[in-house]
Amino acid sequence: MSAADVVYCMLTALFAAAAVRVLRHAIVSRRLAWRGRVDLSLHAAMALAMAVMPWNGVRILPAVPLTAFFAAAALWFPLTAVSRRQESRLTATARRLPYAVGMAAMAWMAHSMAVPSHETLAEGFPAAHQAAHLGHSAGGSKAGDVVTGVLALYLLVCALRSLTRDMPTLCRVPDTVALSTSFRDLYGHFWDGSMTLGTVIMLLVHH
Repeated sequence: MSAADVVYCMLTALFAAAAVRVLRHAIVSRRLAWRGRVDLSLHAAMALAMAVMPWNGVRILPAVPLTAFFAAAALWFPLTAVSRRQESRLTATARRLPYAVGMAAMAWMAHSMAVPSHETLAEGFPAAHQAAHLGHSAGGSKAGDVVTGVLALYLLVCALRSLTRDMPTLCRVPDTVALSTSFRDLYGHFWDGSMTLGTVIMLLVHH
């Protein structure tokens, strides 16, 4: 087994476990409103799609519908932001922004799968047009590098924040109830950060 296969196996295990966790939470939790259930369904769909993508997902998954689905999912999170007490609409939207960017990254990866390689496109072109075509492809490649870099950097910051945000408070938990709450929050933040970090790796692997 190659090093790439080991990474693919780890990513598949991570996203499959994340999908099971999200689906279990959606089924067990009875207090979730319809918006929360849609959120969880989108997260589960993203995790399942990413679990398949490392194993030649370009042939298994329909790339164009997948791109449209996750582009719509990326819009869903900011458009359905609900303000909490003493919270502005802008703050509520910013709170859901990492999820929107994660869905946008998934749409970007699906879009990249749908675009044929430069070599495949160039095969059918006359020699007179190949130089212009390759120049256009190089420009598109640079733009793609920028998009991938921005998405990866933002998601990396979000992942590190989720994985480390509770560390300073772990030694200052006052009682059993607070301890239980702290571990529940830590558990949720761990999964959020892990899935976001896995998304970053997938972005770089598929670029």
